[in-house]
Amino acid sequence: MCLAVPGRVMDIEERDGTRMATVDFGGVVKEVCLEYLPDLQVGEYAIVHVGFALQRLDEESARKTLELFAELGLLQEEFGDPWDRAEGTGGSSGSDGADAPEEVQK
Repeated sequence: MCLAVPGRVMDIEERDGTRMATVDFGGVVKEVCLEYLPDLQVGEYAIVHVGFALQRLDEESARKTLELFAELGLLQEEFGDPWDRAEGTGGSSGSDGADAPEEVQK
């Protein structure tokens, strides 16, 4: 699943002519492009999808949405370790091979 997640702008800088921000998504910090919201300021909240800030959001709505996403486990699903997701371990320390398919005998 790929969510549009609210985040708070921590800082803003220009990189190679593109306005970029460091955004906090309830404890997960990511880099976000601000080209669609050129007047967004530090401390404001925005809805972010695939690395782009798409819409300004008030603080109360952002906090409620982040709390709901956290309760539903959607933040972990969205921002969790991609290697764990690819392995299907969901955050465990590794696979013991018990779930591996059996070899086909010829």
